[in-house]
Amino acid sequence: MSVASVFPQLERLLPRISKPIQYVGGELGAVVKDWDSATVRWALSYPDAYEVGLPNQGVQILYEVLNEQPDVLAERTYAVWPDLEALMRAEGVPQFTVEAHRPVTAFDVFGISFATELGYTNMLTMLDLAGIPLDSRERDDRHPVVVAGGHAAFNPEPIADFIDAAVLGDGEEAVLEITAIVRQWKADGSPGGRDELLLRLARTESVYVPRFYDVDYLPDGRIQRVVPNRADVPFRVHKRTTMDLDAWPYPKRPLVPLAETVHERYAVEIFRGCTRGCRFCQAGMITRPVRERSITTVGQMVKEGLEFSGFHEVGLLSLSSADHSEIGDMCSGLAQQYEGTNVSLSLPSTRVDAFNVTLAQELARNGRRTGLTFAPEGGSERIRKVINKMVTEEDLIRTVVTAYSNGWRQVKLYFMCGLPTETDDDVLQIAKLAHDVIRAGREATGSRDIRCTVSIGGFVPKPHTPFQWARMEPPEVIDHRLRALKTAINADRNLGKAIGYRYHDGQPSLIEGLLSRGDRRVGAVIRRVWESGGRFDGWSEHFSYQRWVDAAAAVLPERGVDLDWYTTRERDQHEVLPWDHLDSGLDKDWLWQDWQDSLTGFEQDDCRWTPCFDCGVCPSQDTEIQIGPTGKKLLPLTPVGAGLRMPEAVHRHG
Repeated sequence: MSVASVFPQLERLLPRISKPIQYVGGELGAVVKDWDSATVRWALSYPDAYEVGLPNQGVQILYEVLNEQPDVLAERTYAVWPDLEALMRAEGVPQFTVEAHRPVTAFDVFGISFATELGYTNMLTMLDLAGIPLDSRERDDRHPVVVAGGHAAFNPEPIADFIDAAVLGDGEEAVLEITAIVRQWKADGSPGGRDELLLRLARTESVYVPRFYDVDYLPDGRIQRVVPNRADVPFRVHKRTTMDLDAWPYPKRPLVPLAETVHERYAVEIFRGCTRGCRFCQAGMITRPVRERSITTVGQMVKEGLEFSGFHEVGLLSLSSADHSEIGDMCSGLAQQYEGTNVSLSLPSTRVDAFNVTLAQELARNGRRTGLTFAPEGGSERIRKVINKMVTEEDLIRTVVTAYSNGWRQVKLYFMCGLPTETDDDVLQIAKLAHDVIRAGREATGSRDIRCTVSIGGFVPKPHTPFQWARMEPPEVIDHRLRALKTAINADRNLGKAIGYRYHDGQPSLIEGLLSRGDRRVGAVIRRVWESGGRFDGWSEHFSYQRWVDAAAAVLPERGVDLDWYTTRERDQHEVLPWDHLDSGLDKDWLWQDWQDSLTGFEQDDCRWTPCFDCGVCPSQDTEIQIGPTGKKLLPLTPVGAGLRMPEAVHRHG
């Protein structure tokens, strides 16, 4: 039975709000299918505004993978701004998809991809607007199954009350497996209702269903154990790993936004996973092992993606793009392919010690230079050893001088504040480093027209990393160090005026720490914050630290814990962590040993190029690191020539 569009009701509201175009749909690449032709229907979401959510690579990939199935329909929905939320509540308009403006509650599965925990309050808004009960136990067969994914899903315990299931790891094959289970359950006549469907998902051992697990606590507030409450669900749930990226060359038909978004480029993921071993980096730990996409597949994806979309920038994405074993040939091949056109290449994430003159020249070959960001992370040599960021001051100076000498006039340097064992002096060393960068750049180029921007983020200990046991610094300590750093940068006015300074204060980081390492008791805090108006907590203009502090003070003491217990407290080796029953492939004993090694400044090598150091991933995934080189080249490909013609994109835009 077809589901009616809510657009007639929505359309009346659009003249009364800001940025109405983000709610109308109709983008190039969007897919609208007949409702009745589909057996399984997905609503996919990135719980943020359209301008942030649309470019999200994960959602775009799953959107294509699902819509390629003939009997599957996938549409997208995003968080609406508070101005539209108020009108939707007043006029009775439910949460809707942007393709066909169908109500989200009509779908079989509501999939939400979390890159950050600060999107949790937006999830509650979306559920509430959709008419889906916030508490998963209050839902019945009329409501979609709410499935969480993304990096934050590696500890879904703080939102365990609000979701029905979570998928750890890669989604390409997981969404097809979930689809097959839903399809079969419906074909069987939906036996056992919602509970039976969730049980079938849990039996895969790679879909976590929180309601089938009980948490017991010790008198001091720590977790005693997390155990299944049914005999037919696994004790541990394992992450999904898509091994052959060449078999999944998505997105093939990228979404081209109608409204302005944070990224407007064709992005191709050139490899997945990282073995550099930065101890703070959850993404690097949970996405192991390394899996490279071949140079020929990357070339074909870029060709087809640009022809379809009309984008003028190609982003070669990964956690450290310059670490691809064939990055030099890849960049030179693409640069030669599109020489003389308006297409530019960018490496959004580049390690200091992987950037070189050849790479700089290829990235700048057509005259357009996209931004360069390098991440030393720590200001002093000592703290960089603690975090296993094996970059020396000489590496950084040499790399930045290479960029300046090849025509770049601005680079961005990213650091963190609040790292384990950090002192005031470690942070003040950032000022010296920035001064040295400007000094060396001026000397190498003979020009004073160079700048660098120092950007500081607060450290947040993340699950499944060696720092998962670490304490956080209170916000007042972080803010003191940030103020001192600003003074130190500006102490030399001649150099300081060439240095931009951007920072995030310690308050949002502390709340992110609460959410990233929290357990099920934190769900009451999230709900309290949302009920008192919390929305878009990832946006500084909407975030209220006091609202989170007040909510934590109101609900946590009766549960025997408080905000500091979750954030500024160091855990011991044998404490049961809220995510211990969720298997990222990493051995917990190895993570603990790496945490102990960090305290002595011991540096762990990159296991891509050295013998295995037994982190546990490869045996648990029954695989090994996949690296090149393939020995193939992108060329000979037919050069595009003086102008890049994209007839399909031009035609579609009218």
